[in-house]
Amino acid sequence: MSEDDYSATVLGSHWFIGPPQQPAQTLRFDTPDPAPDRVEGSVLRFGPGVTAAMPAPFPVATAPAPREPRGAGLRRYALAAVVLAAVLAYLGWQRFGPALEVRDVAVSTDQKGPACDSAADVVALVRTNGRPGTLTYRWLRSDGSRSEQLTERVPSGRKEATLHLLWTFQGTGTYPAKAELQLTSPGQRTAEVQFTYRCRP
Repeated sequence: MSEDDYSATVLGSHWFIGPPQQPAQTLRFDTPDPAPDRVEGSVLRFGPGVTAAMPAPFPVATAPAPREPRGAGLRRYALAAVVLAAVLAYLGWQRFGPALEVRDVAVSTDQKGPACDSAADVVALVRTNGRPGTLTYRWLRSDGSRSEQLTERVPSGRKEATLHLLWTFQGTGTYPAKAELQLTSPGQRTAEVQFTYRCRP
């Protein structure tokens, strides 16, 4: 081997095993030292350096991501927007739609009248437009008495409300009776029914 082909590796002291040795004498050669490929701590590496990565033994192909049909995303968002608009419209109609309206009021009871010492069941049937709201009313009786102001909550979708008055009679004799419903809200309407209480001794 000629002097021109000679190369040397100088290792740091932490690469040696065993007790520390005497300092090595520096070797000098006439040929200039080649520049190191890279420096890792105190280890100088000479030569071709790190071997390049070997190519794969066969070609690797990656499948392209499936493409969404043109316009599919737009249709999906359009459907969601239509559903949202329908829900908001329904809620708005429920909250801000037409108010509760009374279409008709009728009052009835058993025309035979109640038996002795019993109560007559007077029934008022209020027909509405099906909107939610509150009915405000009172009952008036022909004996001069009247009820306090009463309320009946009507839910959405129900087009009829039934209101009851129980009128109790006692004693013997005959009494022509009249019960009147006064509806004060929404709107003002009245309806009445007449019957006779008979109780023979």
